Amino acid sequence: MNDDHVPSGPDEYSGLEAELREAVAVLDPVPAELRRIAVEAFALRDLDARIAELTFDSLEDAVPVRGAVDEPRMLTFDTGGLTVDVEVTAHGLMGQLLPPQPAEIEILDGPRSGAALTADGMGRFTADTPPTGPFALRLRTGGEVVVTEWLRT
Repeated sequence: MNDDHVPSGPDEYSGLEAELREAVAVLDPVPAELRRIAVEAFALRDLDARIAELTFDSLEDAVPVRGAVDEPRMLTFDTGGLTVDVEVTAHGLMGQLLPPQPAEIEILDGPRSGAALTADGMGRFTADTPPTGPFALRLRTGGEVVVTEWLRT
């Protein structure tokens, strides 16, 4: 193809697309780890689950405290009817559901479920080890499934 040729139809566009995909695959390939994470995240989706959107992240939304070292990361997820507050530290995580209610919680960190946690009647839950790498939480409260957005630690 010369530089001043404009593709005239869908067949030429698909050929151009194939050439561009091939060039990108050679010049800037997707890292294997990123591809693996994307496939695993897709495999873990819950089609019937409500998504709890991240509404607060202390790494982005909080004003830094001068001289503070190793502050916990505070996260808030919201579905409109359920709020999940989570504190992530080097020693683990703890959180609370609002309104308070019992729930079964899984820390998702790959193709398999991670730690299984239980929120008590006050909606409180804890994990003794922090998540590593990308993670999300899957909550089962009554007949409802809620999944938080995925985040990196």
